[in-house]
Amino acid sequence: MIEAVIFDFDNTLMDFMKMKKAAVEAAVDYMIDAGLKIEKTQMIEKIFKVYWEEGIEDQNIFDKVLLREFGEIDYKILAAGIVGYRKAKEAYMVLYPHVRLTLSHLMRMGIRLGVVSDAPRLPVWLRIVSLGLHHYFEKVVTFDDTNERKPSPKPFLKILEDLRVKPQNAVMVGDWAERDIVGAKNIGMITAWAKYGNQFDTKHSGADWELNDIYDLVEIVKKINFGS
Repeated sequence: MIEAVIFDFDNTLMDFMKMKKAAVEAAVDYMIDAGLKIEKTQMIEKIFKVYWEEGIEDQNIFDKVLLREFGEIDYKILAAGIVGYRKAKEAYMVLYPHVRLTLSHLMRMGIRLGVVSDAPRLPVWLRIVSLGLHHYFEKVVTFDDTNERKPSPKPFLKILEDLRVKPQNAVMVGDWAERDIVGAKNIGMITAWAKYGNQFDTKHSGADWELNDIYDLVEIVKKINFGS
């Protein structure tokens, strides 16, 4: 019997990497317009290199890249980058198709909903609220709640404890097989891989279910709970 469905957020409910790439590209356009002397694709590559080293949620990314590459921070250029980033981020922060429909259907079925994210607390909540999803989720667990990232069992156990649900009665939905699926399966949760959000060219997720569309979840829950 499924009592709860727990979601990863980035690249599961929203296309995070599409937003991130568009925001960085806009930031570089703004910085170049403000006087930054570098080729656009080269600067984009340098920014993502630091992202992969420091973490994709790094809030001081432009400061670090400017300091590393030019030895100083020109605050006119930094400000231009921040403004460009924020404008594009807002425009490209959109849900995958059928997310709101799926969440609404699951709630009407009496399913409790939660989020487990490796991102810090404030950025997660900003995305949830910006996308109008804050009324759907009963509990949200972020990196700041356990100081450990998936596939550590701690984030999964925390959300299950908060929702008062046993592992075998909860589905974990995520795009990152090595973190979302492996971590959840290790503590006995049912797993569903968000194939539509696959960013790593994963061929075999190891999940109990694979979702080509998030709305597939509704049929899975119906099948398990009602045999239909």
